[in-house]
Amino acid sequence: MSARAGIVVTGTEVLTGRVSDRNGPWLAERLRELGVDLAYTAIVGDRPEDMEAALRFMADQGIALVLTSGGLGPTADDMTAEVVGRFQGREMVLDEELAERIAEIVRPLLKRWPDIDEGAIRAANVKQATIPAGATVLEPVGTAPGLVVPPLAAGGGPTVVVLPGPPRELQPMWQAALDTDTLRAALSGATVYHQRTLRLFGMPESEIAETLRVAEREGLELSTLEVTTCLKRGEVEVVTRFEPDAEAAYEAFEELVARRHPDTLFSRDGSTVDEQVAALLRGSGPSGTPRTIATAESCTGGLLAGRLTDLPGSSEYVKGGVVAYSDDAKVGLVGVPRELIEAHGAVSAQVADALAEGARSRFAAGVGVGVTGVAGPGGGTPEKPVGLVWLSVAVDGHETMTRSVHLPGGRADVRDRATTVAMHMIRRALSDG
Repeated sequence: MSARAGIVVTGTEVLTGRVSDRNGPWLAERLRELGVDLAYTAIVGDRPEDMEAALRFMADQGIALVLTSGGLGPTADDMTAEVVGRFQGREMVLDEELAERIAEIVRPLLKRWPDIDEGAIRAANVKQATIPAGATVLEPVGTAPGLVVPPLAAGGGPTVVVLPGPPRELQPMWQAALDTDTLRAALSGATVYHQRTLRLFGMPESEIAETLRVAEREGLELSTLEVTTCLKRGEVEVVTRFEPDAEAAYEAFEELVARRHPDTLFSRDGSTVDEQVAALLRGSGPSGTPRTIATAESCTGGLLAGRLTDLPGSSEYVKGGVVAYSDDAKVGLVGVPRELIEAHGAVSAQVADALAEGARSRFAAGVGVGVTGVAGPGGGTPEKPVGLVWLSVAVDGHETMTRSVHLPGGRADVRDRATTVAMHMIRRALSDG
């Protein structure tokens, strides 16, 4: 069995949702790359008893390595180092040299703010430089040092890696932690894992559940595979983790998914729809040149254009976008005929087509995308309820692709899902072309 790890994210601001946790998922991916089995992630507030309870729980489960993030600052509620020291049975001691290095880091503050309380600065330095005896210090990236703290006795519990909360500090410090003998020893039982991702669009997650049941009925060896499914942005993501000797079992499972879902499986190599659209745009023009694209959006408010500009190399092929909420904007900015809006309504197949062609014409682009819908809140009618979105993709030299969808949720959900539908329509239009 591989080495098992846990993550403890500290901070009341994370626990209460005021700040989103970015460190837990990032560290989880780093552990996966190392072949370490992540068993638990806990988020606790800035209460010493809760932090220690999380550490104790993980130790009781036989966890070999615990990573913590947060709680290393100079304020009274930053108590992670002290809690970890007590948990590991180690005395807290002042590292004078570390205190001086921290003082050098904060010294520019005294010049910037001459009225700052120097005594408070010194007290903060001492607090951050007081560490568990025997811990390996990870040099500060900001002002907070990290720590690698082994148990007091061999086999007496997990090694704890103490990392700061800001991701810009935690991420480079993690690499420094990997270079320590203490952490390398804790990782000695790591196993190499393979991980594969399949992505499907246009089907419910329940269909994959049925495919797993079919696999069992057909005698596929699933016990050697760790298969997880997740519905994200309207796509079904199937992630499978396995040890190298289970490669054949995975290949059989992948072929089953491909056979049962040929029209909805769009990625067998883990590539996202965004990555696929980027590749298609960069190479689907005449003689393999980039094919340019422009958008005209109503209910999505420019989110599709923003998503396209986030693609790699977007400056080569994204020509621009227009956000046109009002009928006057649709007419004046993109050239939608007013009589078309009056005849069919702003939320219609005809207006979506006109938006796509208008974007293509206005920006002299090879591909135009039009999106119009009722995102809410309010504004819907029985004929055109909230969540109804019409989308159109016009590619030069090809028939325009137009479709409508009824998307659940509030405004943010409708907008987000609509951009995903648009990306898949772009992918299909360019693939067919």
